[in-house]
Amino acid sequence: MSTERIPPPPKWVVELNSPPPSRSKNANSLPDPPGYLSSKAVSKKSEKSARKPPTQEEMDTLKLKKSWEIALGPAKQLPMQAIMGYMSGNGLQIFSIMMVFMLFKSPLQAIAATNVTFARFEAESTKSQMLGVKAVYVLMNCLLLALGVWKVNAMGLLPTTRSDWLAWEGERVPLERAYFPN
Repeated sequence: MSTERIPPPPKWVVELNSPPPSRSKNANSLPDPPGYLSSKAVSKKSEKSARKPPTQEEMDTLKLKKSWEIALGPAKQLPMQAIMGYMSGNGLQIFSIMMVFMLFKSPLQAIAATNVTFARFEAESTKSQMLGVKAVYVLMNCLLLALGVWKVNAMGLLPTTRSDWLAWEGERVPLERAYFPN
């Protein structure tokens, strides 16, 4: 028979399976470093200044502030969209066409979903103020639409000249022929 000895486990396995060493009494007598609060000090401090829940007025004010942030969001997109429109050029390339498509699609979707966007902020006490917020939101999205119209016009896709409507013009009759027919 062979008598094999099983080697002892590595040191890290023994340390992993054993509980951490307990703190000595001298470690507790040391003061906390500056700016550090021990868990005991934090629990005592939190008992003294327990956070009270916000009142309904405070919640309405916070909801109104957040709704104004959302309403002014499209205005923050205007400069970036204008720069992108300028940089994409006025030619009919895929990038400029897709940019124009997004300039029309995004505001129209946002206007259609106005009530859904602000539904979580509406309360009985803020209903009248939310009408103004929604109106500003729709106006800001209309500005994005106007930017899209400007870009389409710059690309030459809007019929704004007389030559764009030649198919609907009749033949011009000279004055001499109008008074003296053959």
